Amino acid sequence: MKTFLIGTAIAALASSGALAESHADSANIGIVLGFTGPIESLTPDMASSAQLAIAEANASGLFLDGTTLAAIRADSTCIDAGAATAAAERLVTSDNVIGIVGADCSGVTTAIASNVAVPNGVVLISPSATSPALSSIEDNDLFFRTAPSDARQGQILADIVTERGIDSVAITYTNNDYGLGLADAFQAAFEAAGGTVEIVAAHEDGKGDYSAEVGALAAVGADALAVLGYVDQGGRGIIQSSVDTGAFDTFILGDGMIGESLTEAFGPDIEGTFGTAPGSDSEGFAVFETMAREDNITGDGPYRGESYDAASLIILAAQAAGSLDRGDIQANILNVANAPGEPIGPGELAKALEILANGGEIDFVGATGVELIGPGEAAGSYRELEVIDGAFQTLGVR
Repeated sequence: MKTFLIGTAIAALASSGALAESHADSANIGIVLGFTGPIESLTPDMASSAQLAIAEANASGLFLDGTTLAAIRADSTCIDAGAATAAAERLVTSDNVIGIVGADCSGVTTAIASNVAVPNGVVLISPSATSPALSSIEDNDLFFRTAPSDARQGQILADIVTERGIDSVAITYTNNDYGLGLADAFQAAFEAAGGTVEIVAAHEDGKGDYSAEVGALAAVGADALAVLGYVDQGGRGIIQSSVDTGAFDTFILGDGMIGESLTEAFGPDIEGTFGTAPGSDSEGFAVFETMAREDNITGDGPYRGESYDAASLIILAAQAAGSLDRGDIQANILNVANAPGEPIGPGELAKALEILANGGEIDFVGATGVELIGPGEAAGSYRELEVIDGAFQTLGVR
């Protein structure tokens, strides 16, 4: 192993945006998620799941001849692009990360990709940014995601609503890239299936009262209300006002609304509420769930498996490259994510690291059946969930 030099070497590293030496005693991976903001109840388990992969690699002692990895957290806020960009910039310049897991919400992810990842040549792998607009950003092949695009979620959600015999819906969405992208995809798919969308209305996060918004949504007489917002912000406020006034008794949820904080807040008042979130019922996901529980990651919110997989891809790409250089890591993401190679599930990072060290090939399947298609897109699958006996239950996977 080699050790870092100080002074001018550190300055050179910062200016080049890459590690000058292939191996070091230690290396950092950034985790930038909304630890404050509208999904703050989801992100602790997401971050811990990413760190689970880092701890697994460290325990093996096989990562780049014994290099130790450390996780450096930063707050994206989910909604403040300036704050998210500044946080990611610190990860790159001050903490010299070799790659970043994140961000979470689509708008801040776009900002970080454009303003930090691309200019500095740093791989950015989001476990939860799902806006279709991210498929076409200018990213120099540095942006990847382990959660599928909302173009797919919108179709699946529309299929579920149609199959349940709901003929007309009102749609409210959080007024940002994520909300608009999912609302557009859901509306197009639902109308194509013969359904009627009575109204589509954005809502702003951070308000204390949503009675006016709910009144307008209820006035159109739709069978159900689709809430495509955030579980700890405006989306919850919309449901609160709906429950208080009796405006709606059937709620359709996008992934940003799936979380224990919702069922804890409303319990039996939202019995029968249903929606979608990325996830799997595969053997690999079951293994991941066991690992997570053993590491005191006990929540059932979305994106935990996707976070583990995002961190794993950065680790395995570095091992495949035999280098901590950011460009070398980028060049190997697709090589470790897809066939050919030995399939690798959660808990098998030591096996993967050994195969790669010996010049072999792997196909990282991970917790969520990782398969990267197109411009770093995840093929992905979605869970159909319903609130039963006061808690979200998975009915199936599509």
